Amino acid sequence: MRQSFTTRRTDTLDYIQTLLGQLRAMAEAERCDMLTYLIEMAYVEASDIIRGERASRVQQDKRDRAS
Repeated sequence: MRQSFTTRRTDTLDYIQTLLGQLRAMAEAERCDMLTYLIEMAYVEASDIIRGERASRVQQDKRDRAS
C-alpha cells in the first residue's frame, strides 16, 4: 500500500515537473524574465522533492516563527 502511494506521488510530481518545463520554455520564448524565473524555481523545487532533498511540506513551527 505504501509503495503504491509513493509511486503515485512520484508519477504526479514527474508530471508536474514536465508541465513546468514546458511552461518555462513558453515564458522564455515570450521573454517574460520574471515569470520564467519563478517557473524555474517551481521546477527546481519539484526536482528536489522527487530526489528527497526537500520536504514537500513546510513544518508548522517554522511557519509560526516567521509570522
